[in-house]
Amino acid sequence: MTKVTIYRDREGTFTGFCCEGHSGYAASGADVVCAGISILVINTANAIEALTQTAVDGEADEQKGRISVYFSSGCGPQAKLLVDAMILGLQGIQKNYGKKFLSFEFKEV
Repeated sequence: MTKVTIYRDREGTFTGFCCEGHSGYAASGADVVCAGISILVINTANAIEALTQTAVDGEADEQKGRISVYFSSGCGPQAKLLVDAMILGLQGIQKNYGKKFLSFEFKEV
């Protein structure tokens, strides 16, 4: 299962997100659920870095299937929109394929 955690502060402002694990929907190379999740998460991280003024720190571990992105000096409105779009896409995947393959949660930090 792939687990996505969206981190927020007490005011509800995004502070980062983490995606880890493999969905297990199908064999490696044929797993459309894992591919869809990866595309959403990686594209969101890349778009925030390339298209916004939001400073990001990140790390990835391909073996563990882990990608972490943290906003080092707050999440601006453009980055928030991109994270909201990622969440919308993840909700769509979860609705279509089920919680067995994708879980996500919001966590206050």
